[in-house]
Parts: sequence; C-alpha cells; structure tokens
Amino acid sequence: MAESLKTTGNTWSNEISSDGAFVRSSTSFRGTVSQDPNHRHTAEAGRYHLYVSLACPWAHRTLMLRALKGLEDVINVDVVHPYLTDKGWSFDTDFIGATGDRVNAYTHLQQVYRAASADYTGVITVPVLFDKKLGTIVNNESADIIRMLNTEFNAFASHPELDLYPSHLRNKIDELNAWIYPSINNGVYRSGFAQSQQVHETTVDELFDALDRVEQILQSQHYLCGDVVTEADLRLFATLIRFDAVYHTHFKCNRKLISQYPAMHKYMSSIYRMPGIAATTDMEHIRFHYFYSHRHINPTGIVPRGPDVLGAL
Repeated sequence: MAESLKTTGNTWSNEISSDGAFVRSSTSFRGTVSQDPNHRHTAEAGRYHLYVSLACPWAHRTLMLRALKGLEDVINVDVVHPYLTDKGWSFDTDFIGATGDRVNAYTHLQQVYRAASADYTGVITVPVLFDKKLGTIVNNESADIIRMLNTEFNAFASHPELDLYPSHLRNKIDELNAWIYPSINNGVYRSGFAQSQQVHETTVDELFDALDRVEQILQSQHYLCGDVVTEADLRLFATLIRFDAVYHTHFKCNRKLISQYPAMHKYMSSIYRMPGIAATTDMEHIRFHYFYSHRHINPTGIVPRGPDVLGAL
C-alpha cells in the first residue's frame, strides 16, 4: 500500500465510506521487475528509480529493503517534500532531505503518473518504482516492490545472501501480514481518519488488541518469525517507529505508547540499529508531514518538537 492522494482532493476525504470509516483505495500499477532477460522490465543496475516520501511508512519499507540488500548504488532514490499539498506530493526542495525530481525534472509526482498513463484518475501514491529506460511506472504497491528488491536484483546487490522472504517462512510471514496490515499498519490511519465515534473506537480496540498480540509474540522470541528478521518485521517497524511521535497523539491512538511495551520497544530498537536502517528514518519529515498536512485534524499546522523517539532507542 502507499501514502496517497487522488488526482483531485485528498485521501482523508475521498476515501471515507458512508459510515465514516476510512477505506484505502487499491494501488493501480502492478508490473514486475524480473531477472528474466526477456521480461519487459528486466533487472539491471541503474535502470530503476524509486520515488519516495521519508514520512510515509509504505515508502519506508522499500528504503529499508534497499539498504539491507545493499542496493543503494543499483537503484537511485528521489524524495518528495513532506508537505502533501492539494496538488499531491511535490518535488519542492525547500525542506532538508527533499531532493527534487532528478530523473524527469517534474514539479509534482502526479506528472510521473500521467507520463505513465495520460488518462490516469486514481490515487497518487508513494512509493513508485520507475523504469528510466521505458519512461514509465513499473509498480506503486510497496508490498510488491519489497519482494522485487528482495530477489530480483541479487546479481547486483551487496548482500544477495539476505532473504527477507525465505521459502520456509513464507506461510508464516503471509499469516502475520494478513492481520498486522489491517489492524496496525492501516489501523492507525483507520483510527485517525475515522469520521464517526463508533468507527474510531472499534478501530482503536482492534489496533491495541493487535499490538498486545505482537507484544506477546516478542516476549519469547527476537522477531516475529523467530530468530531471523523478515519482511514482516520491516513492515511492522515502519509503523512502530512513527507511533509515539505521531499516531499516539495525531491519530488519537493514545491508549498506550510503544515505549510502554517492553518487548516491542526493545524489538524496535534492535531493528533501528541494523546497518542502514537509521539512515532511512527521518523524524523531521515524519512529524512535519502528518501535523502540517492534515489540517482537518490539526488546523493550525503546528508541528511538535518531540518526543525524541530515536534518542530513546
């Protein structure tokens, strides 16, 4: 999934059902990169580009996979401005860490989408995996992109031996993703964007039931699948690292802090300290995006200075 904006309006108003529940739209570009030399999008060093937001947990997944696999010199990255405007993600560079569009020199991400599909009317999301040779979007679904980064670029990776979706754990990983995604990853958004009290309370109960379940798992093992880190851990980490700084207050997920879950907090710290992960985690982009962009929740746009989540890890 992805942080999104429709071509008109915004996700927190366009994706609300009649009962006030937030219902995330599906992603549209589902192409694949393959090691097969005859495939339309053949794996090559330097051919593919990621458009990301450092604020977005879905984009964060792809940056973590890229770092752990050692693909920094294989797949380049451009970072959008953290403010999600009415025109969508912009390539403005007046925020530290925002790079602009160094591939196409566009001003907004929606131009990348319309270059790939002139009549595109869906959501404008990050991350985007872009094929520079063909000048088009390959995929904008983070769950697909991390699988491609895990396997299809091994010929160019510094750490091809690392497998975050190993065959003997795939069923377990899929089972974990099946409840962690709706209840936690998307659960915080379902809570924060809810437009009825009943929907909010139901969603928050589901969220914290799932967090309690994670805490119980981690009390007896290092990672979700045992002693080895997998994609399930990275998908969860991207939400946990944002929780105390943003979701707890901004999205009203305030029953407990992640720092109050001993096993989960230790687990989050362990992942954060893996080589390359800290460099993908930018709390300034994270705080600014949510508090400044979501004026329906935070009308003044005031961005809090804390808490110092990373300093506590």
